Parts: sequence; C-alpha cells; structure tokens
Amino acid sequence: MRARLTALILLPLLAGMLTAASAPRLVPDVSQREIDIQYSFKGAELLLFGAIIYPGGQPPAGKKTDVVVVLKGPEQQIRMREKSKIAGIWVNADSLQFQSAPSFYALASSRPIKDIADERTAAIYELGINNIQLSPTSFADTAEITRFEEGLADLQKRQGLFVQAPGTVEITDGVLYRAHLPLSARAQVGDYTAETFLIQDGRVVAAAVRDIEVRKSGLERFVASAAEDWSLLYGLAAVAIAVMMGIAAGWIGRRV
Repeated sequence: MRARLTALILLPLLAGMLTAASAPRLVPDVSQREIDIQYSFKGAELLLFGAIIYPGGQPPAGKKTDVVVVLKGPEQQIRMREKSKIAGIWVNADSLQFQSAPSFYALASSRPIKDIADERTAAIYELGINNIQLSPTSFADTAEITRFEEGLADLQKRQGLFVQAPGTVEITDGVLYRAHLPLSARAQVGDYTAETFLIQDGRVVAAAVRDIEVRKSGLERFVASAAEDWSLLYGLAAVAIAVMMGIAAGWIGRRV
C-alpha cells in the first residue's frame, strides 16, 4: 500500500521533470544593457538577438516556430483628457486615469500577432499594443474605457512611444533570431525590460527577460541627481541663478 502511494506521488513529479526537460529554452541578449541620455540624444536602435536551445539540438519537425520580442519601459500613471468644443472654445471634458501604462512599448514579431497566438494568449502576455493592460481606475462602461484606451495608444504612437513591427524578427535555421527595435528620443529614464517569447502552435513554450537601464549622463545626470537628492539647495541655487541673470540682463540693458 505504501509503495503504491509513493508511486502515485512520484509519478506527477517525474512527469513534470520530463516535460521541463523536453521544453525548449531561450538564451537572449541585447546590444546595449545601459543607454546614456544626453542633451543631444536623438534616440537609439537596439538589437535583440539570441538562440533557441531545443532538447536534442534540433527544432521539432512539423511545428511552426515564432518569436516575439517586447521592449517595455517603466510603468506610470497617465490621465487622459477628452477635449470638447463648448461655445466655440475647446475645453477639457471627460477624463480617465490609467494606473499602469508603460512609458514605452515596442514589439517586433516574426509574423503578425493574430497569426501567431489566439486572443487569450496575446492578452495574458500583453502581445500587441491593443493587449497592454492599462488598469483604468474608473468604473465607466466598456465603450468609454475603450475610447480612452484607443486615444492613449494613438497619442503614444504619434510620439514614437508605442511601436509595433510585425514580420521583422528574423529566425535563422529555426535556432538563431534577431530583431531591431527603436528607442524614442522621448523615452523616459528608468529600468526597461526586453522580453522574448517563443511560440509554437499558438502556445508560449519559453520566455526570457533581459534588463536595460536608461539613464541620464553628463550635466543632465548631475542636475537630475541634485534636484532629487538636494532639493532645497537645488531650489535655492536655481533662484539665485535666476536673480543674478536678471541683474546681469538689467545691467547690460542700461549699457546698450
């Protein structure tokens, strides 16, 4: 009896270990782990590349392999306001706040997302701009939330902060992959993640993440650090500089 109970306990564990051993694995990397932003920063292009390691060393026969890479920036709260024309004047009307909107989102895939994964899988892994979980704070009806979500996505696209590039991931021999993703000059500083998903038969079978740090450098970094770490002294120095510049401008004006 005890032997049967032991077998019943060990069989699921052994099955899980065999399944894990037979699953492919991703080994991703990125061309830049640290990106410095200076006053002349005009954006950057990141190369996301890596290898797919299969059990036995060979891709499975008869299975279509797809790769999706997502570059995501720090999350932030965003309040979207809708303008309305009242008495010939444009004023702010309805508004909606999102709790966890990514400050930057760029996706590249080997094929269009709709051809790779079903709607449920795409929603779970946030594959595609339309599947980003924005967490609205309002209990407004679905149509209103959708309207504001579409407005936010359109605004971020026009600013180069939301990018989607289907069909741009190159896969060589089913093993090596590479993709280029742009980082906008408007990108915020902070910790970014480069996520890679391996999808077979519409199912995510492997995933991996690499961290990227976007930071200010030079004078911009010093000013930002001073404003954050010594806010009082920074404020006093800013006021003193403004007063001195005003005095200098007045003196020059009287001399001219």
